[in-house]
Amino acid sequence: MSPSGRVDSRIDGGLARVTLCHPGKFNAMSRPMWRELRRVFEELALSETVRCVLVQGHEGHFCAGGDISEYPDFRFDEAALRAFHEDDVWGGLSAMLDCDLPVVAQIAGNCMGAGLEIASCCDLRVASESARFGAPIAKLGFPMAPREAQLVAHAVGELTAREMLLAAAVLPATEMKARGFLNRVLPVDTLDTEIRTLIDGMIRLSPLAARLNKQTLRALGGRGQGVDSSAALLAGAYRYADSAEHIEGISAFLAKRPPQF
Repeated sequence: MSPSGRVDSRIDGGLARVTLCHPGKFNAMSRPMWRELRRVFEELALSETVRCVLVQGHEGHFCAGGDISEYPDFRFDEAALRAFHEDDVWGGLSAMLDCDLPVVAQIAGNCMGAGLEIASCCDLRVASESARFGAPIAKLGFPMAPREAQLVAHAVGELTAREMLLAAAVLPATEMKARGFLNRVLPVDTLDTEIRTLIDGMIRLSPLAARLNKQTLRALGGRGQGVDSSAALLAGAYRYADSAEHIEGISAFLAKRPPQF
């Protein structure tokens, strides 16, 4: 295990498991881990066999934030700080956002700062009752970077983002579900089983439909700010008409048999 942590990726059939690993630091993200996260998701985006990605943390925690021990190396210089956030951090987050595969977050324990940002990039978020969420970086004397703050505010809601950033609020999983950030909150001892059942169902669905839905949702989410994406969306929205998966899905339904995607 690298002293600066690592991001593991393991493919099991149609599922890719991406695990944040930084033992002793609750999987806090280091600069090498951000770069590895980018590489992993760029490779997964090109896969022809993977149908779903599961993002999880190592040994009972999702991600406790950034690795503060390395901050003195770069945070006190404006150019170096910009490079960290715009190249390393945003490089990893944008690779997740640009991935056309469905991405599910399995969240336990601490989900703070960088962990909240990574979870915000996932399509579905399922947490254990033990999970805690926040971004109390004001205690460290710095704000959340602009693009990261926009990402988090969009996912958690503006009022929750303000509470986390301005009051250093740390919220339990039940509260985050009530506020619309989580799809499900489950007992710790059933989390793995329920996640696997969810993903098994997703893997059986049409990969083409998943990719097209991701592209549409990404465009509607406004990542191309200032660009009217409606014309581009409509121009290619129905090109799947004669695709094999479209034909198979309709044919299977009419024949009352499971589709083979």
